[in-house]
Amino acid sequence: MISPQQLASLLGPLLLNPRNDYSRTPFCDAIVDSRRVRPGALFIALRGEHTDGHHFLGDAMDRGAAGLLCRFVADALPGSDRRDDVTLFQVKDPLSALQAAAKQWREQHAVRVVGLTGSVGKTTTREAIAQVLARRAPTLESPFNYNSEIGLPLSLLRLEPQHTWAVLEMGPYDLREISLLCEIAQPEIGIVTNVGPTHLERFGSIEAIEEAKGLLPASLPADGLAVLNADDPRTLRMRNRTAARVLTFGRTAPADVRATDAASQGLDGISFTLTFEGQSVAVRTPLVGVHHVMTALAAAAVGLGTGWTLAETAEALSMLHAGQRLKPRRSYSGALILDDTYNAAPLSMQAALDLLAELPGRRIAVLGDMLELGSEETAGHRAVGVYAVGRCDRLVAIGELGKITADAAWDAGHRQIQWFEDKEPATQLLRQELGADDIVLIKASHAQELETVVEALITP
Repeated sequence: MISPQQLASLLGPLLLNPRNDYSRTPFCDAIVDSRRVRPGALFIALRGEHTDGHHFLGDAMDRGAAGLLCRFVADALPGSDRRDDVTLFQVKDPLSALQAAAKQWREQHAVRVVGLTGSVGKTTTREAIAQVLARRAPTLESPFNYNSEIGLPLSLLRLEPQHTWAVLEMGPYDLREISLLCEIAQPEIGIVTNVGPTHLERFGSIEAIEEAKGLLPASLPADGLAVLNADDPRTLRMRNRTAARVLTFGRTAPADVRATDAASQGLDGISFTLTFEGQSVAVRTPLVGVHHVMTALAAAAVGLGTGWTLAETAEALSMLHAGQRLKPRRSYSGALILDDTYNAAPLSMQAALDLLAELPGRRIAVLGDMLELGSEETAGHRAVGVYAVGRCDRLVAIGELGKITADAAWDAGHRQIQWFEDKEPATQLLRQELGADDIVLIKASHAQELETVVEALITP
């Protein structure tokens, strides 16, 4: 992690209050939410849509911040007993300063950056790639959902000299942002998982989403590597937008890295045959759900594309572990809960329903709103409702948009459906009725906070 002395050097002429006695002790973290500040952290005060981090400078200091990157001069800081213990970095624009510092910090490290984008599957794929690469060398991975013009620079400030790899997720808000992310991170390997109607309200059209995602492979150097989903035509044609070497991965289309004979092993994972350059190997990985074959293939392509043997790659895939998605948990009644409350889009909803359909027992799908679908909002929720028929024995839909899902399922022939405007009555119903043989999938966009439903079901 970066130190005050190193940060001051990176900021250079942007720093309005330079001094000569900066500490060499690294910050323990870089934080933009004062509630998450811990002793020794750097707090960066950013102006957002609803509030301004400068209102919380005092709170950050009281929680132990060792540094503040902000606009205010020292005399304007709110009172705190720790003012003398905090290093102030005053700049005109803290966000631009953060991005500039992160770009230079990345350039000062001999690290190979892997950038990853796509409409769905980014987080799980990022986790898988990082796990594969970390088997050979120290690897930095984007924490949480640090994939924006704020999150990616924060991730880069965590770079340390021992890191050989950095695996960074990119979830751009618009075309400008992904160009900025590529400029800051300077990836030499780029992965695109797919292009779908996620965040349409931001981009306006599927064509604009394709254009944005394609900027990642377009940014790669000639000696870089682009890893592209061959099963998605919009992603595959990005091979014409990059000067880098291209490796494709897929199940249904001809691909450089291909999976055949894919099969679910229930909650024990998945199995498939991995083929590359005319050679094949059997793979079994703990990732749950056949849809995660594509996750494993993307990670395999990165390994194979950087010199791993097929056997080494298969061994690495066998050691993968689930991250933030689809976490099996037990309710207090004994029911199996599939906690997939991290996020949702039509494609990932359908993949989760496929997994539910593979498992024995009474299958209950608890589905909430999918946000940021723009003009595809109604069509996306209807498609999920229709898809649920035959894949769950009971559908519990939550939220205003969940009503569209419920109605579509009913129209398609499902007769075990309940809809709730909000999650509290749905939670009470589930607490009363779940049995030991039930399997419950809970999924929605993260803003719906259905993780509170999960916690209510596992707490006696």
